[in-house]
Amino acid sequence: MPPIPTVDLNCDMGESFGAWHLGHDAAIMPFITSANIACGFHAGDPAVMKRTVRLALRHSVAIGAHPGLPDLVGFGRRNMDISAEEAFEMTVYQLGALTAIVRAEGGALHHLKPHGALYNMAATNAALAEALAEAVYKVQPELTLYGLAGSELTKAGEKLGLRTAHEVFADRTYQADGTLTPRRQPDALLTDAAAATAQVLRLVTEGRVRSQQGPDVALRADTVCLHGDGAHALEFAQQLNQALRAAGVQLAAGTTGRAQ
Repeated sequence: MPPIPTVDLNCDMGESFGAWHLGHDAAIMPFITSANIACGFHAGDPAVMKRTVRLALRHSVAIGAHPGLPDLVGFGRRNMDISAEEAFEMTVYQLGALTAIVRAEGGALHHLKPHGALYNMAATNAALAEALAEAVYKVQPELTLYGLAGSELTKAGEKLGLRTAHEVFADRTYQADGTLTPRRQPDALLTDAAAATAQVLRLVTEGRVRSQQGPDVALRADTVCLHGDGAHALEFAQQLNQALRAAGVQLAAGTTGRAQ
């Protein structure tokens, strides 16, 4: 009898800021297994971070730090010319901030996943990837490092002996090289819940996704991301949760890879 596949369903959360509200955190939380919480650079603030941590603990959802570039106006989705040292410093800073709040609330951090442009830059830039992995290794080496499946970031984490989770996306399209289609392109996002669900089921059960250029791309799927700020985020979360369970997939935010 084949083993029951297990996958983590994660969502970017805690992205409100001050008087500005973004996302559907409370409604989505019951349908996911891990939450990536903004740490104040691209979104979030101390009050939002605390509120989101409490919400995750209430629903037994694994908590992850979601550090981004210092770009509130651009929501951390604009590339910045930063050095590897700067990437290390801003990651340590943000990881420390969320860790303190999680501990104050009686919880423990589970993972770290970079946000937006920082995530995409580290997926292809080995120096940045190594800096982010080193930040996790030096601060909390027991954490799992989430990164784009097959990317420089997961390679850097594995090289240091960190647990890694290869991530695929429910609401994004792919290029033939396995990278995400840039958001500036009109076909970057999947807005139909049925199409997103079909893409995820194939990734989880077959380890493959159709690229925008036509050919399939083989990808490891340890964790599936959906974006909490998307217009259809709640619908996606509900349908993905239901479809994965119906297909016999177990949903859990376990540890993957191997820590040395």
